[in-house]
Amino acid sequence: MSHEEYPTEEPAVVTCGLPYANGDLHIGHLRTYVGGDVLSRALETLGQQTAFVCGSDMHGTPIAVQAIQEGRDPEDLALEYHGQYQETFPQFGVDFDNYGHTHDETNRETTRETVETLDREGYVYEDEVLVAWDPEDDQPLPDRYVEGTCPYCGEQARGDECDEGCGRHLEPGAVEDPVSAISGNPAEYRERTHKFFRVSELSEYLSGFLDRLEGTANAQNQPRQWIEEGIEDWCITRDLDWGFDYPGREDLVLYVWVDAPIEYVSSAIQYSERVGADVYDWKDPWKRDGEIIHIIGRDIIQHHTIFWPAMLHVAGYNEPRAVVASGFMSLDGDAFSTSRNRAVWAREFLAEGFDPDTLRYYLTTVGGFQDDIDFSWDRFAERVNGELVGNVGNFAYRSLLFAHRNFGGTPDADVSAEVRDRIAEAVEAFEDAVNDYSTREATQAAVELAGFGNEYIQRHEPWNLDDEEAAPVIRDCVQIAKAVAVLVYPATPDAAGRLWDQLGEDGAVADATLEAAMEAPPAEFDAPAELFEKVEDERVAELRQKLEDRVDAATTDETESDEGDGDDEGSMSHEPLANERISFDDFDDLDVRVGRIESAAAIEDSDKLVRLEVDIGVETRQVVAGIQQLHDVDALPGTKVVVLANLEKAELFGVESDGMVLAAGEEADLLTTHGDAGPGTKIR
Repeated sequence: MSHEEYPTEEPAVVTCGLPYANGDLHIGHLRTYVGGDVLSRALETLGQQTAFVCGSDMHGTPIAVQAIQEGRDPEDLALEYHGQYQETFPQFGVDFDNYGHTHDETNRETTRETVETLDREGYVYEDEVLVAWDPEDDQPLPDRYVEGTCPYCGEQARGDECDEGCGRHLEPGAVEDPVSAISGNPAEYRERTHKFFRVSELSEYLSGFLDRLEGTANAQNQPRQWIEEGIEDWCITRDLDWGFDYPGREDLVLYVWVDAPIEYVSSAIQYSERVGADVYDWKDPWKRDGEIIHIIGRDIIQHHTIFWPAMLHVAGYNEPRAVVASGFMSLDGDAFSTSRNRAVWAREFLAEGFDPDTLRYYLTTVGGFQDDIDFSWDRFAERVNGELVGNVGNFAYRSLLFAHRNFGGTPDADVSAEVRDRIAEAVEAFEDAVNDYSTREATQAAVELAGFGNEYIQRHEPWNLDDEEAAPVIRDCVQIAKAVAVLVYPATPDAAGRLWDQLGEDGAVADATLEAAMEAPPAEFDAPAELFEKVEDERVAELRQKLEDRVDAATTDETESDEGDGDDEGSMSHEPLANERISFDDFDDLDVRVGRIESAAAIEDSDKLVRLEVDIGVETRQVVAGIQQLHDVDALPGTKVVVLANLEKAELFGVESDGMVLAAGEEADLLTTHGDAGPGTKIR
């Protein structure tokens, strides 16, 4: 591994976090896989040899639990969804060089070798551990067989992870008030002997690893807190029937987070075996001097920056060069919910007849990769119509159509110095963005170049010139169109391929590198066609209504089910009080102040967020609040509010938030003061 700028001389491997093979894909899932595909293609456009690999996660309790609920064999269940993913990803242009799964023989063997090395090197030991147990059904409850309360933040948690709260990995026995996810029976804890990985002994190495790590700030910074608090050893076995047996043991299976990331290596091995080591040798990134880049969701940062590099280090593999972690994605300002059918499903998007490149473009550009983003049909149409149809597509079509009608192709003229310089700027911006792991900025380099092309052709008005005067203008425009095709290819590969073909280019745009942006286009080409189709307002209204009707129907069914159950607690209008109490010292650590909103403005592309400038006495803070739909933004200046001033800074939609404005209830009733307490007054 190096830290040289891309492209390096050594091959790279790009991976995406493995999808659990137990459910349909929706567009929220696709964000990570599209992001990985765009980055992989962008690296290749730079000239970096790259393998893009992934696979389905076939093991673990989510699949085992679902198989029990459906009365199916877990392998059959997982293979069914694995097949669906193999079919769906390519339909969105997510072109893995190899897509395997964790239950195949390659991963079984790689996992066995890795675990045996951990054991041989003295990093595995046995210890007693508290395991949740269903006393009524007399069975252990590993991982997601158990649900309860997170001991750190008090949110609802599953057995191995606080997925709805702080996101921490949870060791067996950590969940409080455990309940069986299968039977609903209250659980108890019993001692069992399990295998542990000595992660605690690798704290110094992991601190150094984080210092070297590239990628997104959330992946670099979030794990430092866990190291500072002290890393606990990691239980790597479970009482479960589904998964790989611990080597030499038939009564324990490996925890899913052991064999799942090892699939990254296994998938690269399978790719090498298929194409030959002379084309791509998996050992170059994993064992020699190549580059390893992981593209993941924010909820699995801890696994990829603590456990996984620790395993790699002990097992004799290279450490990752970069971990690129996405933010969360919402739908119309609310969370995706498969139980309420609140989702835009991948197959649904395709069935509606949309060009998959339009979704790829939206997911890539609506926010930075680590930002939280939102999808709505209105915003989707706005970006497609304004940026793809109105900018990129409009420029390419009008330029090539004029060139074809008046010159039969590329005019015989030199490219102007102005256009050469502007293309060079776009190429440099693309290179810088890829080296910063910003697929958004890389794509924007292409879109802004197309915008320059539209301005350029409008400024020179070739339709008002004779052919001799128009020739150099159109020559410039055709060159810009070719450069746009090269630069926009990673995000919209099919559309870029169509533009490439319309230019009469030989070969595929996928094989073009940045040098092609300034190479002369063919002298002749045929009449072009529009690259993108406009999304009409009527269509947006129809799609919005479909989603609302579906969610309403699912919510009604859920309500009727609750009423039928006679569950009084479920009909409570307020959340129950928290059982856990905090000390006065804990409360005293909160710096809560009176503030006054000085200015307020809606954040572009967000339906919910508002940027506030809040005077808190000693200074004025920028705070982001999700109150756009609940308050008149223009009326907010002058409003007194209550601010949590010592909250850790966060970034929302690319805007830094330094504090939190407190509000009550779903209507975001802003907290204020009854009397005249001024900005900066501390709440006690």
